[in-house]
Amino acid sequence: MSGHSKWNNIKHKKEKTDAQKAKIFTKIGKEMIIAIKAGGPDPASNSKLRDLIAKAKANNVPNDNIERTIKKAAGQTDVEYEELRYEGYGPAGVAVIVNTTTDNRNRTASEVRHYFDKFGGNLGQTGCVSYMFEEKGVIIIMREDVDEDALMEAALEAGASDFVAEDEVFEIYTETDDLGAVREALENAGYTIESAEESMIPSNYVTLESEDDIKKMNLLLEHLEDNDDVQEVFHNCENCD
Repeated sequence: MSGHSKWNNIKHKKEKTDAQKAKIFTKIGKEMIIAIKAGGPDPASNSKLRDLIAKAKANNVPNDNIERTIKKAAGQTDVEYEELRYEGYGPAGVAVIVNTTTDNRNRTASEVRHYFDKFGGNLGQTGCVSYMFEEKGVIIIMREDVDEDALMEAALEAGASDFVAEDEVFEIYTETDDLGAVREALENAGYTIESAEESMIPSNYVTLESEDDIKKMNLLLEHLEDNDDVQEVFHNCENCD
């Protein structure tokens, strides 16, 4: 695993979603609908739904809201969502991956393409940048009063693939299929999980040199993340927000 920390990006996303709880939970709700249609409304037998519930709780969504959304999703048969991935380049060749959940692929494709064009990038073909990323589960645990050796041992025994100690946090990496099991094992061991999400980890990073490129890249990210159809945005910009 590269020495680059995921924490700043996760912290940025968390700070943003704290200010937009309604928007982020609407997005998680879409994911729940897809997960429930695929695996049923019982989180005990649907690991994807279980992970989404944990994601909602990590974003401070009340239990009542989560339960209402599950009931609504279980009975929602009239809306068909599909998950689509877009890949492209931001200013100065920054690699960008955009994961979306949509009921109208033409609308979503048009809006995503518009953002890339407007802020100095271009939307590419499927696979044009994804080869530069590796899919991983990332679990974040704050350093406060946590014994590093004990946590590392617990994480690796639970099935984690890598463990990184940063200044503020411990970053635990897993294969995507193992994320839920490792998270649950650490929770059962008494650790408080700051976040646990699937992520795309870049194999290399781009540092933007010009202020104009940095501004355009941040505006591209901002507009993508604010779009209701966009679930996640991953990139390899070293010095973007």
